[in-house]
Parts: sequence; C-alpha cells; structure tokens
Amino acid sequence: MMKPLALSLIAAAGALSLAACADGGYGGHYFGGGYDAFYDDAYGPYYGGYWGPDDVFLYRHERNGEFVRDEAHHFRHEHGGTGFHGVHTMRAPAAPAAGEHRPG
Repeated sequence: MMKPLALSLIAAAGALSLAACADGGYGGHYFGGGYDAFYDDAYGPYYGGYWGPDDVFLYRHERNGEFVRDEAHHFRHEHGGTGFHGVHTMRAPAAPAAGEHRPG
C-alpha cells in the first residue's frame, strides 16, 4: 500500500523539478525566485530587457518602447546591495529593435 503512494510522490517531485527549469521566454531563470539581473530603479519602471552579446544590459522603461543600453551599469548580474532588486530578463530579439545600435 505504501509503494503506490511513494511512487506517486516521486513522480510528482520529478515533474515539479522539470517545470522549475522552464524557460517561459524570459531567459534561463527558475520559477523558484531566481533572477537574471538586479536593478536599482535608476531609470524608472522596468518593462523588460536582456544581456547583450557584449555583456551590457539593454532595457526598456516603457511598454513596447525601444531598447536602451545600460551604460551606467544600473543592471547587474549579482545583487548590487541596498536598493537593488531582482528582475527577470527576456531573450534577445532576433534582429536589433528600432533605434538600437549593436556594436559590430
């Protein structure tokens, strides 16, 4: 009687662990609270962004707005201390967004 319950619990735990690694279109974060970047709100509201190929963060502070490079490093990979909070990133667009200039 205990075997079916144990097997059910193991199967459920396995399914949950796979779901925790799901991408969801926001980069490689985990649903368990992991963040891809940390931001100090210096530019105002955050509506999405991604790490560029040169490791500079590109963000938008308006819905459907243009991506802007974070030259002042208000987005960081690691928690930046007081005032920084975690944000989820997105995948880089396939082509540069309007107004965005990628080095090349």
